[in-house]
Amino acid sequence: MTLLSSTELKKLIQAKPPLLENAIDIETQTQPNGLELTLKEVKTIEGSGAVDFDNSERKLPDGKNLEFGNDGWIHLPEGIYKVLFNEIVNIPMNLAAIAKPRSTLIRCGATLETAVWDAGYSGRSESMLVVYNTAGFRLKKDARIMQLLFYTLDGEVENGYSGIYQNENIK
Repeated sequence: MTLLSSTELKKLIQAKPPLLENAIDIETQTQPNGLELTLKEVKTIEGSGAVDFDNSERKLPDGKNLEFGNDGWIHLPEGIYKVLFNEIVNIPMNLAAIAKPRSTLIRCGATLETAVWDAGYSGRSESMLVVYNTAGFRLKKDARIMQLLFYTLDGEVENGYSGIYQNENIK
């Protein structure tokens, strides 16, 4: 496995399908070792969820969209939230990705949690935002909040991601 550089990422952004679509400013969002994703929406997480072995009893908790102010900002009290990104990611069959929060989030007392981004995944993903800071955290719409780090695999996977989140939030 090798971590891709910005040079390799820029080539993949020009591919069909592009590695990243709907970027606000691809030059700014391309970092030396990854691509930054930006904030589209914030939702609450309300109620319990459930996970089982075969997903037949999986249940996602409800939530509601939170509104940004007229100035584009939102203040989030301490707690957990679901965030939706502006960008659509199309991961080729020979890559996988791991996401990390931008360091400024951590320095403000907030972080992001995500799962592994599998080879073959395509969609506009969601992640969990955790605000630990007891004073809360302010976010502006379209803020760069997460960096995706792409790794080459030893070879193409035989079967790429095919779960229920394939092509999510693309409409």
